[in-house]
Amino acid sequence: MHSPKTRTPKRKRSCNFCADSVKVIDYKQHEMLSRYVNEYGRIRPRRQTGTCAKHQRALAVAIKRARHIALLPFADE
Repeated sequence: MHSPKTRTPKRKRSCNFCADSVKVIDYKQHEMLSRYVNEYGRIRPRRQTGTCAKHQRALAVAIKRARHIALLPFADE
């Protein structure tokens, strides 16, 4: 077991969308959206991607829209 003194504190991730001041997450940018989907086709959680709550909700909607019109797969084979 590690002692608390040897552990380095985790750095808080900043939201990529807030840093770039993105207003709308577009479902047609499937290359960008595929970074937020894991190898099984599931949407990666906020704690892994570092997005804020507002942009995570918009990201989920955009991924679901892209799946619906077959830009992203529902599940990877």
